[in-house]
Amino acid sequence: MIYQQHTFENGIRVIHKQTDSYVSHCGIIINAGSRDENDNEQGMAHFIEHVIFKGTKKRKSYQILSYMENVGGEINAFTTKEDTCVYASFLTEFLERAVNIISDIIIHSTFPEKELKKEKEVVIDEINSYKDEPAEEIFDEFEKLVFASHPLGRYILGEPDLIRKFGKTDLQKFIKRSYNTDEIVICSIGKIEFSQLLKILEKYFSELKSNPRSWKRNKFKRYKAFNKIVPKPIHQSHCIIGNVAYDMNNNRRTPLILLNNILGGPGMNSRLSMNIREKYGFCYNIESNYSLFSDAGLFAIYFGTDQENVEKTNSLVLKELDKLRKSKLGILQLQRAKLQLIGQLAISYEQGMNEMLSVGKSFLVYNKVDSIEVINSKIEAITTEQILETANEIFDLEKLSTLVFKSDK
Repeated sequence: MIYQQHTFENGIRVIHKQTDSYVSHCGIIINAGSRDENDNEQGMAHFIEHVIFKGTKKRKSYQILSYMENVGGEINAFTTKEDTCVYASFLTEFLERAVNIISDIIIHSTFPEKELKKEKEVVIDEINSYKDEPAEEIFDEFEKLVFASHPLGRYILGEPDLIRKFGKTDLQKFIKRSYNTDEIVICSIGKIEFSQLLKILEKYFSELKSNPRSWKRNKFKRYKAFNKIVPKPIHQSHCIIGNVAYDMNNNRRTPLILLNNILGGPGMNSRLSMNIREKYGFCYNIESNYSLFSDAGLFAIYFGTDQENVEKTNSLVLKELDKLRKSKLGILQLQRAKLQLIGQLAISYEQGMNEMLSVGKSFLVYNKVDSIEVINSKIEAITTEQILETANEIFDLEKLSTLVFKSDK
């Protein structure tokens, strides 16, 4: 199915896929996240994501929360280091209702002082809950060390002391500076005629005046490998091993995506899962992840285990990396790996919400969207030489960093 595209006069882009499903999805993705905050604004992008639901010029908080749920729909939002997204799922007949509420909270939020005060405590409680989960906290700490002294290393949730100081004017300044119309994409999937969608979107978003971005992000440049052990009063130890990797615009990202899937992706048959969890029973959870940003990437392997097994598990992980650096995949191994990744992507795209968000992000970053057939052809084109080359670059022992939350119990 072809994705239909349009750009409004104010610079906002639209991408849509018409389907036969009676459930539709619509979202707005803004190219502004935690890395775009000033030093005294840490946590603001995420805080705004919370408080836009707390009141607009014509709706109270309870009216916003009930607007979609009253007709069986859902509305939600999330913030990343580079994006803010608000999205809804609904029966197709309620398309205009969804666009109405999304536009209202993005354009007309009033940030009532009473609500700001309450939500600050909610967000601070969210921060504290993460600190009580070492398996979550270690990722934030690892990124802070990898991207040292750079905005990419900041916690998305922010710092409590700074959050307490945020006022209505501060939030409005961030929105005015960062919610640029040429950095906004509205994405949609459902049984909706494109002309009908554009008519509704124009009705609710045309009041936004053109506000093109005049600033550029501070690029990440310097990485220095490290090894750090942090004693903590926890029962299980947690470890991350990783390295900086390719950014969103690097053509070598696709071989690394496949390599990551082979090593520790979501499949239970990944090398880390089979050769460490299944064979030795050292870990309940062991995985690898590849995060892409506009100017950097991060590859990381995570595992949690008893303190007595940390060194053994670490050695086994390095052994798996060494195999991938020294030995080419066999033809059948490579083909199985490609087939698995292609199947995972196809299943993911069967869920309309996942496809909508993926397509919206692609259009935001690249101003185009590859069809599933084009994506599959890029995966099929990966060679064993590319996998070996990628493994030797990303899994270089001298470039790998390690962070351990060591149990002191």
